[in-house]
Amino acid sequence: MKHVIEVESLTKKYGETRAVQGGSFAVERGEIFGIIGPNGAGKTTTIEILEGLRKRDSGNVHVLGHDPGKESDRYQLNKKIGVQFQSTSIQELMKVKEALNLFASFYDTHHVLVDIIEQLHLKDKLNSYFKDLSGGWKQRVTLALSVLHQPEIVFLDEPSMGLDPQARRELWEVIHTLKEQGSTILVTTHYMEEAEKLCDRVAMVYEGRIRALGKPNVLLEDLATNYLAFESADINPDVLTALPSVIHVEKSGDRVRIQTEDLQRSAYLVLKECEERDWKVTAFRFERGTLDDLFVHLLKERST
Repeated sequence: MKHVIEVESLTKKYGETRAVQGGSFAVERGEIFGIIGPNGAGKTTTIEILEGLRKRDSGNVHVLGHDPGKESDRYQLNKKIGVQFQSTSIQELMKVKEALNLFASFYDTHHVLVDIIEQLHLKDKLNSYFKDLSGGWKQRVTLALSVLHQPEIVFLDEPSMGLDPQARRELWEVIHTLKEQGSTILVTTHYMEEAEKLCDRVAMVYEGRIRALGKPNVLLEDLATNYLAFESADINPDVLTALPSVIHVEKSGDRVRIQTEDLQRSAYLVLKECEERDWKVTAFRFERGTLDDLFVHLLKERST
């Protein structure tokens, strides 16, 4: 089975609010697929429908060949998927080893517990109480609980929310290790940098609709999100915005960032303009657009 998740024309409403509006996508076996967008975009609703935790209003959904909306399918599906929620309630005074042993007792896979402890570097934390763990270690523990039964698909809902940058990067390494071991990962996040570093493909969502779908690098190349950047206290953004091929000029303090359709031409014209007006420029460089830039670009495009 190439596609382990298939979603077609998915919809979900809460009263008058349309949380998901006709989303369609497929996830291939062995990839890390990201559903990305701001809070309230419909990410968690979508993933909960795929997990069988929430009923859809319409559309077709299949996960590993099962319809998570059907009770008979959901029982079989639960054996094959692992879920890490945005927040998992674990007793504050439960030790890490107690939580691991309790969850392991639910499955016939006790032999993998030692491997997971080693993989997630939890050995030194086994006698620690859950309440005493940092945010990063709590995420490692809840991730361990979600993969104890060696699921084919792991669902991660905002896994790095609230983590510091170092803990976030450590979590990315763990997720990549899960992929290398054969798991398919579906992750939701509102951190665009996380999606860019972590995901093979992404669906960018806003107000319940998919605005873009594909590999992050391909989406960026296709949508001309290239930038010139430099430091200058002198420049007038309106003057540079009027130059040919310049799309947009941002100035924050001395930092200047110029979105352009043609990097080479704009670089020449911008530097020429600065030279003629005697505007001092330092740290001139080319920057590739990010998914943050792409998301802003898509929203501006939608509003025009």
